[in-house]
Amino acid sequence: MENLQDFILLFRVLPSNQPPSSEEITDMNQKWSEFIGGIATQAKLINATRLAFDGILIDENLSVVPHPKIVDNEILSGTMTIKAATINEASAMAKKCPILVLGGSVEVRSIIPMKS
Repeated sequence: MENLQDFILLFRVLPSNQPPSSEEITDMNQKWSEFIGGIATQAKLINATRLAFDGILIDENLSVVPHPKIVDNEILSGTMTIKAATINEASAMAKKCPILVLGGSVEVRSIIPMKS
């Protein structure tokens, strides 16, 4: 059996003031379902989350800002935790992500378990 590591995919997308049409939503939901399902059928999916666009940001001074952080005009829109043999394999999976079609990005990071 392969020695698999855990990786997290961080999905970022440009915020938009124009909501997608119902056809665009249906199309993207299908593409996401195929993307996530393809990883799940390989038994390499740990979990996937979609983040709401509202949120609160708390900084080091304990200041509270009533919206999530936007970096390089992108907002974090979701995450997926997967298993892969190498970061290159995880990156190959990430290259099939539908967020890339929307002009978004996927960051691939290895996970370091926290010890209690």
